[in-house]
Amino acid sequence: MTPHIFGLNPTKTLPDPTYYAEALNGEFRNWAFCEERSQEFKGRWREEVFEVSKDHPMDLEIGTGNGFHFAHYAKAHPERCFIGLEIKYKPLIQSIRRAINEGSTNMRIGRFHASYLDEIFDEGELNHVIIHHPDPWPKKKQWKRRLIQDDFLEGLHRLQRPGSRVDFKTDDLPYFEWALEKFKNSKYGQLEYTFDLHNSQFASENFETHFEKIFLKKEQPIYFLRVFS
Repeated sequence: MTPHIFGLNPTKTLPDPTYYAEALNGEFRNWAFCEERSQEFKGRWREEVFEVSKDHPMDLEIGTGNGFHFAHYAKAHPERCFIGLEIKYKPLIQSIRRAINEGSTNMRIGRFHASYLDEIFDEGELNHVIIHHPDPWPKKKQWKRRLIQDDFLEGLHRLQRPGSRVDFKTDDLPYFEWALEKFKNSKYGQLEYTFDLHNSQFASENFETHFEKIFLKKEQPIYFLRVFS
């Protein structure tokens, strides 16, 4: 039986790795971290990976997808360290490559399941967290697989520094309503949200993701919330 690391098959045990899987520990090793290496820097990402002080802001994007937002954010905020998490090899490598091609050096990416953040980050290690278009798992029997759960938010709040925020965005209304209630019942404080992102006070700062552009062409609204720790 193939061993698992918190819900993932370890990269080193893949029987027939693709170029993207090999690039994780090869060509992009200085920028990308496999499952085992991601755990090595718990509590020490700033000092040992980014070589900055403990007070330096460090943000996280959960699920980078094809990496357009990841690269945009890294370039737009050179004063902040930025870590992305992605479990699929091809978008993981695409994400870090896009950021490198933009000339950024303040970012890293890891292959790790977001349900186990406390295995790679210590209490109070994170600042802002970004979650864009996570899998909505629409069927009722799948709801337990949704990322936004009570215990996930409790753990995430513990990992963030006071005054930090979480941005959550989705094109799926039932999931947004689910997430909204979860955040309302969590330890987070100030909550702001909209059922039409592109006609809201958040529109001017929004970066349109690949998913957004698809749904905007269909005149499908995008749902957004922001909470503060």
